[in-house]
Amino acid sequence: MTKKVDEGGAAPRRDPARVAIVNWRDPWHPAAGGAERYAWELARRLAANGTRVRFVTSRARGQARRGSAEGVDFVRLGGRFTVYPLVLGWMLVRRRAFDAVLDCQNGIPFFTPWVLPRGVPVLCVVHHVHDEQFGVHFPGWLARVGRLLEGPVARRAYRRHACVAVSPSTVAAMRERLSWTGPVYVVPNGVTPQPVRPPRAADGDPELVCVSRLVPHKRVGRLLDVAERLRVRVHIVGRGPEEAALRTEVAARGLGDLVVLHGYLPEPEKTALVARARLHLSASRGEGWGLSVTEAAALGVPTVAYDVDGLRDAVRDGVTGWLVADGEDVEDVVERALKELADLDRRREMAASCRDWAARFDWARSAGRMSALLDAVIRRGSAYAGPPDAAVVRRDGVEQVVEGPVRDEILSESAGGSGPETEVRPATALERLLGEAGRWPG
Repeated sequence: MTKKVDEGGAAPRRDPARVAIVNWRDPWHPAAGGAERYAWELARRLAANGTRVRFVTSRARGQARRGSAEGVDFVRLGGRFTVYPLVLGWMLVRRRAFDAVLDCQNGIPFFTPWVLPRGVPVLCVVHHVHDEQFGVHFPGWLARVGRLLEGPVARRAYRRHACVAVSPSTVAAMRERLSWTGPVYVVPNGVTPQPVRPPRAADGDPELVCVSRLVPHKRVGRLLDVAERLRVRVHIVGRGPEEAALRTEVAARGLGDLVVLHGYLPEPEKTALVARARLHLSASRGEGWGLSVTEAAALGVPTVAYDVDGLRDAVRDGVTGWLVADGEDVEDVVERALKELADLDRRREMAASCRDWAARFDWARSAGRMSALLDAVIRRGSAYAGPPDAAVVRRDGVEQVVEGPVRDEILSESAGGSGPETEVRPATALERLLGEAGRWPG
C-alpha cells in the first residue's frame, strides 16, 4: 500500500494499516465481560495479520498505564466515566495517527468523530441497545442523559460513518428503538473450540449452570425460583456487585443445598462445570449476543433463555435450546426442557445440534470479516456505503455474503467490467449472521 493523503485531511495511508480500538475496558479489567472479549479477540488477530493496533481503554486500580500483549499496544486512561473525555483528548492530539477507528459502544460510544479528520473512517461497534438498562443502573436524570447520548446525539455524531452490530436483533433494535438510519453491518462473536464431550447417561439428578456477570440487568436472582420450585441444583459462575445480595437471599430462602455461588472460576474449572450440566440458563433482559450461550453450546449443552434481543439469535428455539416467551415463567420452560432431555436420544440429538451451531462461529472468521470491512473503508476513506442490506454475490460459481463497502466495491468492479460477471440476491438474516450462503437445518 503506497502512501496517500485522503480527501478531507485524513491520516496518510501506510503499510501496515493503523487502527485504534477504543473500548470501555480491556480484557484484564476485573469487570470485563463479553464486550471486552470481542474487542480483544479481534484486536489480537488484526495485529497478527500485520495491522498496527492501539487498544485505548480505561484503567482499573493496579493496571499499568501502558503495555502490550500479542502485538497490541494498550493505552489506559481514566476510570468509569472519566475515560470518555480523556480518550477524546488523547485522540485529538493524535488525530492524524490512525487510518481507521473501531469505536466500541457500551451504553454510549466515545464520539471519536468529533475529534478526528472527516476522512478517517469510524466504525461504531454496538453490542446491544441499552435504553432500558440505563434506568436499572442509574437515577432517573442520569438515565435520561444516557438515552439522549445513545440515541439522538450518537445518530448525529456518526451520521457520516457506520456501525457494526454483533447480531441481527441488535440491528433491529437500533432501527426501532434508536431510530438509527445509517448503515449497520454485522460481525458476530466467535467461540473458542471445545473438546467433544458425550452426554452423560440418563441416571442421576440433573444439574443446571448459569455463567454470568452478577449485575442487575442479568437478573440472575430469577434462577433461585427455578431451584426452589423444581428442586434442582443450580450452579452460578461469575462475580459482580449483586453477589452479596444473592448470597443473602440464598441463605434467607434456605437454598444453600441447591444453589451454589462459585464466584470466579478459572477457565478449565468453568468449562468442566458447564460440560457436566444438563442445561445452561440465562435470565438476562437483553444481550448483544450471549457469548456464554455459544460457549455452552460448544460443549453440547443447550440453553434456556428469555426471548429478548441477542439471545433470540444465539439460541435456536427447539434446536439448541428453548426461549421463554412473553407471559411464560422460566420455571415452566426449564421443567419442559428437563423432561425432553431425560430421554438420552433427545439429549444426544440436541447436543449434536448445539456443537454444530457453535462451530459456525469462529473468532478468526469474525476477525476476517472485520478486517475486510476495515480494508475497504480505509481504501475508500469512508465507512459509509450504499444500501444497508447484506447480499449474496455469486462469481465464478462461488457464493459469498458481503455488505457495506465490501459489497459496493465488488459491484462497482463488476459494473465497470474489470471483474467476473456477478449474480446478486438479498441475504437472509441467518446468512448475514453466519457470513455464509446456504441453508441450515432446524
